Amino acid sequence: MEKEKRLRSRDWFGGADKMGFVHRSWLRNQGYPDDYFSGRPVIGICNTWSDLTPCNGHLRDLAEIVRRGILEAGGFPVEFPVMSLGETIMRPTTMLFRNLASMDVEESIRANPLDGVVLLTGCDKTTPSTVMGACSVDLPTIVVPGGPMLSGRFRGGMIGSGSFNWMIKEKQTNENFSADDMHEAEICAARSAGHCNTMGTASTMATMVEALGLTLPGFSSIPAVDSRKKVLAQLSGRRIVGMVEEDLRLSRILTRNAFENAIIVNAAVGGSTNLLIHMIAIANRIGVQVKLEDFDTMGSKIPLLVNLMPSGKYLMEDFFYAGGLPVVLKELEGFLHKDVITANGKSLIENIAGAQCYNRDVIATLDKPFQAEAGIAVLKGNLCQNGAVIKPSAATPKLMKHRGRAVVFESMEDYHMRIDLPDLDIDESCVIVLKSVGPKGYPGMPEVGNVDLPAKLLRKGVKDMVRISDGRMSGTAYGTVVLHISPESAIGGTLALVHDGDMIELDVEKRRLHLDVPDDEIRRRRAAWQPPKPATERGYVRLYLDHVQQADKGADLDILVGKSGSEVKGDLH
Repeated sequence: MEKEKRLRSRDWFGGADKMGFVHRSWLRNQGYPDDYFSGRPVIGICNTWSDLTPCNGHLRDLAEIVRRGILEAGGFPVEFPVMSLGETIMRPTTMLFRNLASMDVEESIRANPLDGVVLLTGCDKTTPSTVMGACSVDLPTIVVPGGPMLSGRFRGGMIGSGSFNWMIKEKQTNENFSADDMHEAEICAARSAGHCNTMGTASTMATMVEALGLTLPGFSSIPAVDSRKKVLAQLSGRRIVGMVEEDLRLSRILTRNAFENAIIVNAAVGGSTNLLIHMIAIANRIGVQVKLEDFDTMGSKIPLLVNLMPSGKYLMEDFFYAGGLPVVLKELEGFLHKDVITANGKSLIENIAGAQCYNRDVIATLDKPFQAEAGIAVLKGNLCQNGAVIKPSAATPKLMKHRGRAVVFESMEDYHMRIDLPDLDIDESCVIVLKSVGPKGYPGMPEVGNVDLPAKLLRKGVKDMVRISDGRMSGTAYGTVVLHISPESAIGGTLALVHDGDMIELDVEKRRLHLDVPDDEIRRRRAAWQPPKPATERGYVRLYLDHVQQADKGADLDILVGKSGSEVKGDLH
């Protein structure tokens, strides 16, 4: 009886009055027996399955396996759909809708008789959006990551879904890549269910939730179609029932120490710059302070231990066979908070005790890393007073200190119109400046920061140039690309004031991004600057524009920061 009293679902199903009758009787049309309403913990399976989200297309089947585990442990499983976000399909960008999806998750959990939640995730934004929403309610929660695709195979070599995208223009320009070549590569790149098989954003976010302690150990790198994925999904269904019994809520797992561990791990695996925005937003929901600078001070000196695209040569399937994240955690043991509690009720140190590496060409040791320092560098300067980021492990070393002439594109439309014009005044020493792609400017902060180089420079053999913007970059991408400039151009940040021909200085070692224009001239330009008109006057996008925060704050809506908890006042009658 004491256990039953703790169950939140008893407020719906435990009463002998009219409302108890209403709540139980309508669910009985599904054929549930009496004992489902008499003390079983009700577990929500939050499913981001959608035919429009290719990375999550297998989650409908995975949900049934989770359901099996919940039933075995004595729970009452109830699956519910939430908004899904398909990175490769949705326009203008899924980031515009991440916060909307998080609202869907939050209110779906809070408004229903749930005692615990299993989050089924996969594609880039489905992981942070579901975790953000769940944090704002703070029930016992476990994540079941959908897993990466099998490695792509193309003409005798490996091809990474995602990373190959950024080679296409160069191959068409310099290697006579034909329509038939494109078609064959297209088929080979994504050859099984699952999300991108590189250490892109989807794999980074799956790694993050395991590093935070929100999954069962070793879950994040298992390929989507591997039978071991099904085993851990079933065990996760069993485990969430235990988490409810122990009242192991998100706020007990997502401590400051857990976030510090995840920052360090992201550096060691060569994770996506997108993690910064998502993890800051998650921390703000659960009530833990994580600042942009933390990713530099804690992670920038961590060595790169994982040899995966886009920073290396292997793919997620190889990472799993080599031992997966538990091996990396064991290597990093001296840097981590080892006593943090995780979803299985054990500490991190207990979970990694038996970890073994089976391929040192995929996962390196601390004394022989693939790169000495691999974390995200946070830049400051008059071009980014609130910060900007760059991923050194994906950049060209000789460009990490650079002074170049700005070639400015006022928008993505402007870029597409002019980048390949033969008379465009640009060479490899220039700095490509892209404006109006921040949270408010696009709107939605798309993954366009690593714009393709001009065709005429590609033909000369130029492989990389410094590019700066207030947008993001796909985790599958690479290059010397400065991202997340804050304040963004659309709200009058200094980026909005850059003109063609201005000199820009980048010094990653000194963490500096500087517009070499006199202060008086900057003030004159600022006084003459006019803000753009809002992208729309109605609907969610207008709500987003009115409330979205800047990148250094996680680009969440200011009205969603923090948590409302699980209490629901009022009833439907």
